[in-house]
Amino acid sequence: MTGADPGEYSAVALGIFDGVHRGHRRVLETAFSCEGLTRAVFTFDTGTVDTKGEGYKMLITDDFKRSLLRRAGAESIFSPDFHTLKNMEAEDFARLILRDKMHAKVCVCGEKFRFGHGAKGDSEALIRYGRRYGFDVKVVERLDDNGKRISSSLIRSLVREGDVREADRLLGYNYGYCLEVVHGNHLGTTIDFPTINQQLPESLVLPRFGVYVSGVHIDGRVYAGVTNIGVKPTVGQDTSPLAETYIIDFSGDLYGRMLEIELYDFIRPERRFDSFDALKAEIKKNTLQAKAIFENMRGN
Repeated sequence: MTGADPGEYSAVALGIFDGVHRGHRRVLETAFSCEGLTRAVFTFDTGTVDTKGEGYKMLITDDFKRSLLRRAGAESIFSPDFHTLKNMEAEDFARLILRDKMHAKVCVCGEKFRFGHGAKGDSEALIRYGRRYGFDVKVVERLDDNGKRISSSLIRSLVREGDVREADRLLGYNYGYCLEVVHGNHLGTTIDFPTINQQLPESLVLPRFGVYVSGVHIDGRVYAGVTNIGVKPTVGQDTSPLAETYIIDFSGDLYGRMLEIELYDFIRPERRFDSFDALKAEIKKNTLQAKAIFENMRGN
């Protein structure tokens, strides 16, 4: 993505923005409230960030993050590969990226924002460089919820535990993913519950294996769904984690499409069934549960 057009000045929201949660949105809203300036975001392609340690998993894909940033009001997003800037000194970042590339007049960050080689720059340093290079800096206080800081790490823990209801509350929207529909083994069709299959990237945090109430976005409408996340223990195949969704009251070919799935609630853990008849009976039960929860949540 590119920075602001030459000659335009921008208000730049700074951060990794993994999840674009309620705390992140406070930073975005502060930047985007600056009148007469391009609403800009500086972030990194999160799949390339290696400063968090091995095994660090992201909440959302980079494409989905950019989509959420645009929905929040971003007009310009600069999201380079982390490795292209990791050795840039903090002052050079302020001068070359914020001033020269993004034409910043205002920069907004959170209290814990770090930048530059070795993460040596902090919010106080950014304020100093702003005075030197002609942009104002606003530092947004952290957002707490019942005494706990709203953070991506906390939300990741909730997703791993299957507590998507609480994750949704802290995010300020429904947790999910937007991924391509791929071919599976078509077992669902044989038991009257055809599913769409979406492969979960290794870079993403894995939700607790099991069955969820979901919402599926198709052509401007949200359908109720039953989503199983796991490795198909009843089928007995060694597979990488997969999201399989039965879309209630929908029929049609969705292969190859990018579909957004929202997870609303956890129904049960993934488990192995003794027969496909038992599996079919359980799916029917879960479908009734999911439809009731979906309609209650959406006020139908």
